[in-house]
Amino acid sequence: MSSLVVLSGLPGVGKTTIARAVGAETGAVHLRIDTIEAALSTSGIVERAGGWESNPDAGYRVAYAVAGDLLRAGHDVVADSVNPLGITRTAWAAVADAAHANLIDVEVTCVDRALHRRRVEERVSDLEGLTVPTWAEVVQRRYEPRALSVLRVDTSAGIETAVGTLVAAIRASVEDTGV
Repeated sequence: MSSLVVLSGLPGVGKTTIARAVGAETGAVHLRIDTIEAALSTSGIVERAGGWESNPDAGYRVAYAVAGDLLRAGHDVVADSVNPLGITRTAWAAVADAAHANLIDVEVTCVDRALHRRRVEERVSDLEGLTVPTWAEVVQRRYEPRALSVLRVDTSAGIETAVGTLVAAIRASVEDTGV
């Protein structure tokens, strides 16, 4: 049985770094919303469709469809997005359910506020069409509180511990299903 690891958290907490490392260690496919949204932006389709305000979930909808295909093909997927709303979190869970995959719901944080701010302020976009947010935008961003049952990882002390926790969670979910 495949696993869908859904990483959620504010920009700059380390989601992409974690997702890349988990993918490298486990063979899971890294599915990054920023990549999808940057491609949609540079293609001109978002602008022609009225902008992101008219289509705020376009990138997520593409990601849900691609993740479902990958999971049904037997791949583990690490979905990397801010995932700030209950509605998007519910949608990811529906993707896992429809694909008969294990869901590992993870909130990535950086409790060291000075470190988080430094990461955001030093961040440079690695994708054409992706504008990284400012610290003020990160702080003001709408981010609904998470359920208590979500797996939480803090990147303040480094990424390695978070990666180890997620790799162990993927392996445990595979063991639990006997696959």
